[in-house]
Amino acid sequence: MTREEKALIFDVQRFCVHDGPGIRSTVFFKGCNMRCAWCHNPESFSQRPELLFRPEKCTACGACEACPSGAHRRENGSHSFHRENCSGCGVCASLCPNGALELSGREMTVEEVMEELRKDDKYYAASGGGVTLSGGEASIWFNFVRELLDACKSQGFHTALETNGLISAERLEALIPRTDLFLFDCKHTDPEPHLHWTGAPLQPVLDSLQALDRAGAKVILRCPIIPGVNDGEAHFAALRDIRAKYASIQQVEVMAYHDVGRGKWQALGRSYAFEDLKTVPPDQKRRWQEQLSQL
Repeated sequence: MTREEKALIFDVQRFCVHDGPGIRSTVFFKGCNMRCAWCHNPESFSQRPELLFRPEKCTACGACEACPSGAHRRENGSHSFHRENCSGCGVCASLCPNGALELSGREMTVEEVMEELRKDDKYYAASGGGVTLSGGEASIWFNFVRELLDACKSQGFHTALETNGLISAERLEALIPRTDLFLFDCKHTDPEPHLHWTGAPLQPVLDSLQALDRAGAKVILRCPIIPGVNDGEAHFAALRDIRAKYASIQQVEVMAYHDVGRGKWQALGRSYAFEDLKTVPPDQKRRWQEQLSQL
């Protein structure tokens, strides 16, 4: 009997319209091999369950003191969370009546994920949609992702994989025939700032993009643009060169900075590098998109 593959999933989002064509379900995998300073899903970094604590929702009721690890205490009439003691068991989150505690990450099998995905198969068919695997970096869970893509294809679902490109050539080669569309994130085109802002080297990312092009894969190049990080003309010129170089790239999308993830960083007890940066307005995003279209 073969071992049943499992992965840590932090969300299965239904009725998505920005993660590939049509109406889609997006599976968010926990775990990432980059550490982008602007990430709007910082709960995806770790491959372990993590607790998000939102003190503004806490009433210090004491229900969370049932924690078997002693991570929650009431001290001087207020709640005190000792994150270093947290094991990620989720007992406290299940008991919190106010939504102040949330456990991110649930172990699921391929069939359990498929049960969720099959709920909307009629919408996929009617809209030309399907299933998108995201994260984090979904390819970290390679064996699981391979099986899940096979299961999706057996159901006739269109498949898309969002990736940062930091994946071995062997694994990428195995995923290409199982994936109808790659949503390929390009964070920066200069090696030094790429390493600084993402914690990862640029060259393996470019190698993956080249491999996708050689294989004739369909690619949408997704470009997060962060003011003060990668909004200069040199970066836009490099992106235009990449678009012109690779015929596999169907289109280039600007992913303008937004600040919806700030609260998650705080809830995880982490400092956020862009505390004072506001969401980019739509007109600026439009101008950036026009810059990328100047081929």
